[in-house]
Amino acid sequence: MLTSHTSAPAPPPHGTARAAPAPHHYRADLTLFMVIAFAVSWLSWGAAIALGGTETNEAANAPYMLGAFGPLIGALVVRVRRRRRGEPAPGHVVRFRAAHLLRAVLLLVLGSATVLAAALLASRAGGPELSPDVAKDTVEDFGGPAAFLVGMLVSGPLSEEPGWRGTAYPRLRATMGTFRVCLVLGAVWAVWHLPLFFIDGTVQHDLGLATPSGILFVASNISMAMLVTAAYERAGIVASIATHFAVNMTMILLAVEAPEVQAMIIGIQGVTVTVLLLTHRGRTTGRSVNSPRADRPSPRNR
Repeated sequence: MLTSHTSAPAPPPHGTARAAPAPHHYRADLTLFMVIAFAVSWLSWGAAIALGGTETNEAANAPYMLGAFGPLIGALVVRVRRRRRGEPAPGHVVRFRAAHLLRAVLLLVLGSATVLAAALLASRAGGPELSPDVAKDTVEDFGGPAAFLVGMLVSGPLSEEPGWRGTAYPRLRATMGTFRVCLVLGAVWAVWHLPLFFIDGTVQHDLGLATPSGILFVASNISMAMLVTAAYERAGIVASIATHFAVNMTMILLAVEAPEVQAMIIGIQGVTVTVLLLTHRGRTTGRSVNSPRADRPSPRNR
């Protein structure tokens, strides 16, 4: 037990940049985030499975919905820890410029286009035909356009992106290249989704894990994670939320389930990601804007 008393460290002079978090803080925060994200989501989804799934038991809806917020809860806990250490939020998370908003809109359109183009190409190749009636019925099932848009925005983009891209990505990017982080985070994201295959009433349960559609859904998590991460590199968390929203919404409206459509989406998104990352000006720096070294003050600002 400590018996001596020490005074709190004095705040830095006005106008002086605060030091970046130490590398061990980055590793500890990343571990904490992953533990919380998986624990909250998997325990909640486990409860939904135990209750019989949302299709047969309305009581399963609450834990099922709570599970989607595991990454957001993890991100909030890490942010509280950063605040207690006197560390600012990563620039890509809080920084906002008009140019970022424009890029976010363009990336939203691009994200939707990857799914629409895949569905059209698959249809031309003999796959399922596109039907506006399917989209209309889907929106009506949600309770109308407003409910549909809010549901698509909250469940997935807002409940996940502050965690996966806003918290996990910059910490992984501090020690890895962009492509490698995209693959690692995509694989983690795919594993995180696995319990959904066992909840009766979910899209994943309808696909089935041991089917071509189910396997391709798991694989598509990696390509989509890479696309959303590329959007984050371009314009921050707003862009990753917008891209995630666009892809989810378009897939739901088009009722993407056929393996040929899913395979086409993976291919198109893979090409799109490659172009986005190779043409991004920050790719040659070797470090993300959120890496520990990038957060350190320059000599003239010390």
